[in-house]
Amino acid sequence: MSYFFFIQWIDQGCPLEIFGDGTQSRDFTYVDDIASGTIAALKPLGYEIFNLGGGKQPTTLLLMIEKLEELLGKKAKLEFKPFHIADVKSTYADISKAKSLLDWEPTISLDEGLEQCVKWYRDNQPWASSIELP
Repeated sequence: MSYFFFIQWIDQGCPLEIFGDGTQSRDFTYVDDIASGTIAALKPLGYEIFNLGGGKQPTTLLLMIEKLEELLGKKAKLEFKPFHIADVKSTYADISKAKSLLDWEPTISLDEGLEQCVKWYRDNQPWASSIELP
């Protein structure tokens, strides 16, 4: 979900508030992969809990923003704020159980997912750019 926020803010020249130094990393996962994992979890296995996510090396927030800047052809206006005490430095999903029991893993890379998001945003303007974000 943060992809869309960042795409719109960068495109419209709005500042992006970065809490911390931007080196915090996340296991960014494309929505189609999460949807396919959710469908795979409908398998009748009894009660199980699965982690769905990228399952690979987490990507820093700054690197993800750089990739969006390149795709949009615009520089982001970054406003650095103090790191939030409740935030964590890195998060990622252990998807080994989903791989094993559901035969599921994500198939869309971060680069491909960002390209698809930017393409969707551009294909759906002007209404997509008018969506009010928090």
